[in-house]
Amino acid sequence: MPSAAPALGAGLAGQGVIITGGAGAIGREVASAFAAAGARVLIADLHRNAVQRAVRTLPGTGHHGIVCDLRDLSAHAGLLDLALGRLGSVRALVHLAAVLRRRAEIRQVTERDWDVQLTTNLKAGFFLCRAAAEMMVARRERGRIVLFSSQGWWTGGFGGSVVYNAAKGAVVTMTRGLARTYAARGITVNCVAPGLVDTPMLTKDLRPSLLRSLVAQVPLGRLAAPGEIAGATVFLASDHASYITGATINVSGGFLMY
Repeated sequence: MPSAAPALGAGLAGQGVIITGGAGAIGREVASAFAAAGARVLIADLHRNAVQRAVRTLPGTGHHGIVCDLRDLSAHAGLLDLALGRLGSVRALVHLAAVLRRRAEIRQVTERDWDVQLTTNLKAGFFLCRAAAEMMVARRERGRIVLFSSQGWWTGGFGGSVVYNAAKGAVVTMTRGLARTYAARGITVNCVAPGLVDTPMLTKDLRPSLLRSLVAQVPLGRLAAPGEIAGATVFLASDHASYITGATINVSGGFLMY
């Protein structure tokens, strides 16, 4: 009989993985999937109680959490140092941390709205990913970086999310640029673009009638559960994706097709 195919998380057992935004709805599921694949997980998020709860739910052992505001670029080195010290290695950085400020009318968008969303969703990601990649290069680690965009990188977004999705479009472009930069050093950089996921970020401040109309456009006919985003994320960090870089994986139930 042929041998069994390697598990989805091939190559992740015993490896360290940093997950930013890991206490959020999708982040918790992603963290749990990595832990189930045998990785040692470090969850980074803003709120101590949420971080502690998320770490306690992870299967396996060797997991840790840190309260960290990634908008403070000086905090990035400490996050990476802690990850190395606690996990022993960093095979992958999974960057989910993001913020959405909906405004019903585009005229209501303030400079502060712009700055908060672009700083969190783009600027912090660039500098953290660069720092992580440089650390991997210095340690000769053939690492993985997985960023998160949104269906809105393609559609422009709905329900007062223009600024958020402007940043998410830039994340896709940044993914490609980072992938080209670090490919020769054996580091892959890819992106996950979720569609409509049943999370507070989607449903808060979104008119129910608009949400229903959006769901009606999903060929699979429903919102995604947060856990349905985890498989693609683990795959991109695994040995199965060793020849994939610069890609944006569409996980939208058919809402986007490209």
